[in-house]
Amino acid sequence: MKQHDRIQRYSAPERINHWIVAFCFVFAALSGLGFFFPSFNWLMHVLGTPQLARILHPFVGVAMFASFIIMFFRYWKHNLINREDLIWAKNIHKVAMNQEVGDTGRYNFGQKCVFWAAIISLLLLLASGIVIWRPYFAGAFAIPVIRLALVVHSLAAVGLIIVIMVHIYAALWVKGTITAMVEGWVPAAWAKHHHPRWYRAVRAQQQRPKQQEKRP
Repeated sequence: MKQHDRIQRYSAPERINHWIVAFCFVFAALSGLGFFFPSFNWLMHVLGTPQLARILHPFVGVAMFASFIIMFFRYWKHNLINREDLIWAKNIHKVAMNQEVGDTGRYNFGQKCVFWAAIISLLLLLASGIVIWRPYFAGAFAIPVIRLALVVHSLAAVGLIIVIMVHIYAALWVKGTITAMVEGWVPAAWAKHHHPRWYRAVRAQQQRPKQQEKRP
């Protein structure tokens, strides 16, 4: 594919950041399911041994949260809800038929929902995780608070797993999305079709240096 037919969607640091979050999620989710369901105890071996998993699980969770916070500050402005998102949501039946609607920016309404659901889930996981984290913090809290934190932690974990499953499904469903996060670029036609407002903004930014070069 010719260079002018490509548009960079994610830089190398952005892609590395994303995959750190992804791998941390896999390790934290699998080991967490091993803790929660006795029949899934074997999943704790993803972090070595069950004993090691109990030690490493919270540290992996903190690493995931810290990495996602970096993503949050990079992308939160692109994930603010606007009028075009309401048009997208009202025409979700057309979106399901692979028809793009509205003048979508860098992210569509579905992607924005995933983004905000993920950050809310992670905040709940961090707060509740600190309360139940032995031997460091749990001793500072009353038993009823710890029990409540366990419920919140479990529900937030299930919520995050569902959110990430939706995220993965959408990435596989929309052809070209995986390429963007692996190689960093997307075809110009893909950008124009799925994210027209973002496409125009990128093209306008690309034209500025050329226009400046032409000036005497």
